[in-house]
Amino acid sequence: MSKFFKYGGLVASIVLIAFGVGSIYTGIDGRDRVQSDLAREQIIGTPDSTIPNQLVDTGSEAQAFANVMRKHTMEATGGKTYAQMPRYLDENGKGTNDEKAAAVDPKSGAPVANPARNIWVTETALSTALNTAYFAESVATFAIVMGVAMLLTGFGFLVLTIRVLRPGEASEKTARGAATAIPNAS
Repeated sequence: MSKFFKYGGLVASIVLIAFGVGSIYTGIDGRDRVQSDLAREQIIGTPDSTIPNQLVDTGSEAQAFANVMRKHTMEATGGKTYAQMPRYLDENGKGTNDEKAAAVDPKSGAPVANPARNIWVTETALSTALNTAYFAESVATFAIVMGVAMLLTGFGFLVLTIRVLRPGEASEKTARGAATAIPNAS
């Protein structure tokens, strides 16, 4: 049974070490990908942001910029979210949800949509992408941390397996311990 435990311990150690290395590599690659993709977009922080006039190239900067975009959108729409804004414009340019009271587009004959709602559509798409970059970078960092933990666990398990289940050493120590415990009869 000791051979089973020794080889099982060795296999488990190697698997943990391999998964640790793979996880670290994947995490580093993921962080690099997020940061290079963000940098490629050339987003520069607005003067009122936490990163004024700086390139947004990390997940946390992306999240901060998404928050600023929401603030700007709230300012542009009078503090109303997409769902709170009227769907159409009437003849006076005011909002209405009544399709019959809405102004009619002369070209299409359809009710005139409230263009301010489009600001929210754009903001939602862009901030979702930025927040996804933040989440992706966080997951990549977690993968690195978990990889280090698996690597350390694998090495620790390997040392334990080799030390405890080394053939003959355990019985040698037991024999030495028993010899010193028995008092000399002469």
